Amino acid sequence: MINKIVSTSSEAIREVRDGASVMIGGFGEAGSPIELIHALIDHGAKDLTVISNNAGSGHVGLAALIENLQVRKIICSFPRTANSKVFPELFHSNRIELELVPQGTLAERIRAGGAGIPAFYTPASVHTPLAEGKESRIFEDKEYVLEHGLKADFALVKAQTADRYGNLLYHATARNFGPIMCTASNVAIAQVNEVVEPGMIDPETVITPGIFVQKVLEVKEPLFESQLVEDNLQYPW
Repeated sequence: MINKIVSTSSEAIREVRDGASVMIGGFGEAGSPIELIHALIDHGAKDLTVISNNAGSGHVGLAALIENLQVRKIICSFPRTANSKVFPELFHSNRIELELVPQGTLAERIRAGGAGIPAFYTPASVHTPLAEGKESRIFEDKEYVLEHGLKADFALVKAQTADRYGNLLYHATARNFGPIMCTASNVAIAQVNEVVEPGMIDPETVITPGIFVQKVLEVKEPLFESQLVEDNLQYPW
């Protein structure tokens, strides 16, 4: 019987090893799997390469993972946001590496990785520092830059609903990166608000099919990053 449900967050991330590449969902707290990220901090894996939309906020979630010096490199679009305190300090002291990628390009690189597409051309970043050292070509009198698909060892994503087969439904902007990260990773781990019985999810509404998901953790009352930041909390507590 197929059953991808795990009972604890530590069980969900126990295979993450030192030096692993990890995609982390986001695009706002709708897609940020806080409990899985905190479990990864407790797990202690280090020298990680993290692929995410941003570098976290305050001292919780992804920002806390970075602050705990477990991330060697981050590939993201928005390394500094209104509540970003950790990343700028570490970056300017050369304690973390940054690969800056335009947001649309980041999404397409992940999608391409999951679709088995090794590289593609895009007009984004042409004639900017982000294009330096990259191959470019002219198509129909317009210049394009070559970008490579992204894959990862693991993906940590947040979804709304799952069944034991791993079929996922998302809420709002969690859908922006979660589905493509599942396809582009070797092991996709989904934190969900609710696990339902097989057959209760209409197949026509499934966003991420279970074939792309290896583990599911139910968190009925997840933490919200914005509230933790507002309360000035820091993880580990």
